[in-house]
Amino acid sequence: MIKLYGVPQSRAFRPLWMLHELGLQFENVPTHFAGGTRTAEFLKLNPNGHIPVLIDGDVVLWESLAINLYLAQKYGAQSLWPGSLADQGRTYQWSFWAMTEVEPNLLPVLLHRRALPKDQRQASIADAAEAKLAGPFGVIDGALRSHEYLLGNAFTAADLNVASVLSWAPTAGVDLNKTPQLAAWLTRCTERPACKAARGV
Repeated sequence: MIKLYGVPQSRAFRPLWMLHELGLQFENVPTHFAGGTRTAEFLKLNPNGHIPVLIDGDVVLWESLAINLYLAQKYGAQSLWPGSLADQGRTYQWSFWAMTEVEPNLLPVLLHRRALPKDQRQASIADAAEAKLAGPFGVIDGALRSHEYLLGNAFTAADLNVASVLSWAPTAGVDLNKTPQLAAWLTRCTERPACKAARGV
């Protein structure tokens, strides 16, 4: 039985979505980032002390999008994992792009508008971080003008990985009106039943 340590209100949401999308049987071991990741038992799984952690047989993996790439390649050959080497490369490309170009600025917006206690929030930090998102948001909006999903007309692991990172944007109050293709694509992705199941909706 596959095990995933984490909670939906964290980066564990990303592999939870993948697991549901693939229709796999798994056990979710509720482990909160605010506690439970610093025990000796957990640190044997991930010495960084972070969630999520995936156990699949004798394979132990951490880092949310690495887990997703593994799951898609192992279990999604007929669905989420693209067949061509070029599209596999693009799946890695978009996944790394989401982590390097989007998340470092999207996370401060989420923290300073929603997640932190009100007395710790700084609007100036959130606004400055949102301004830096204009560039990468323009990149993905342009990429989506010619087709419905990132690799073409079918939803793949590339879409899931990027959308799972960008799903923070509406919660953080990020304005997507200037990138209508991105906004429509994000809605298509996050309205999928597997996404809702991962969130516990």
